[in-house]
Amino acid sequence: MSDPAGPAGGRTSLTLLYVPGDRPDRVTKALASSADAVLADLEDAVAPSRKEEARDNVARILADPSGRAVQVRINHPSTPWHADDVAMVAALPVGVGARVPKVESVDEVRALAAALPGRALHLLVESALGVERAFELATASPQVASLGLGEADLRSDLRVDGDEGLTWARGRVVVAARAAGLPSPHMSAYTNVRDLDGLAASCRTGRGLGFSGRTAIHPGQLDTIRAAFLPSADEVSAARDVLERVGSAAVEGVGAVALADGTFLDVAMVERARWVLELASAG
Repeated sequence: MSDPAGPAGGRTSLTLLYVPGDRPDRVTKALASSADAVLADLEDAVAPSRKEEARDNVARILADPSGRAVQVRINHPSTPWHADDVAMVAALPVGVGARVPKVESVDEVRALAAALPGRALHLLVESALGVERAFELATASPQVASLGLGEADLRSDLRVDGDEGLTWARGRVVVAARAAGLPSPHMSAYTNVRDLDGLAASCRTGRGLGFSGRTAIHPGQLDTIRAAFLPSADEVSAARDVLERVGSAAVEGVGAVALADGTFLDVAMVERARWVLELASAG
């Protein structure tokens, strides 16, 4: 499956912007932003007293998303708002995905898939149990389109403060997503919106772990995220060289191909080169 979080046309998405559903002005601005996808939030960003208002706003604004890649983060089944959230999403155009928080149960995923037939489900694991079951959740339904972490809740559950305590969980989600044939996950939001240097450094760490892009909670974070995940000019040049040499070898009937530095090409290097060029096209 191509990345359903990405914009119309199938381009790889690097930036996903959260926006609270009870702020219709911000939802409208987010839809006009440079974000590759907009995440209209009915969950953590909305106070209990404003859940209904947020749901009504999102239903009205997203009745015609105008070709934008959009997801709605719904409330968990354990809350009194879940059923109404699901009913609202079911009435939206089928291209609007459902972002599902705090997922731990395969049965929960399958029940949601049945309630939202044909609609992409973007799962967030936010607990130790969710991380342990990551692959089971990723393969629970053909409608599962992505897997990601909700790190604020996960930090609390794991009783960790720094990023070091999340390294294993991050790697686990990357492996589970790719093993399930899903796109490389997006990183969880960086909550200090003024610390762009810290955001950039965190993104570079995540890219090294296999993440591809990140959610943002402020439009001012989008450019930093995109720059951190896009390949460098040298990486793009090296990737093109790999593919050109492979193509030339095929034409000439040569079986073994070496790069200028003496490294012999293999299938994994070719696939990596293609991925680098796909990422570059997201810029």
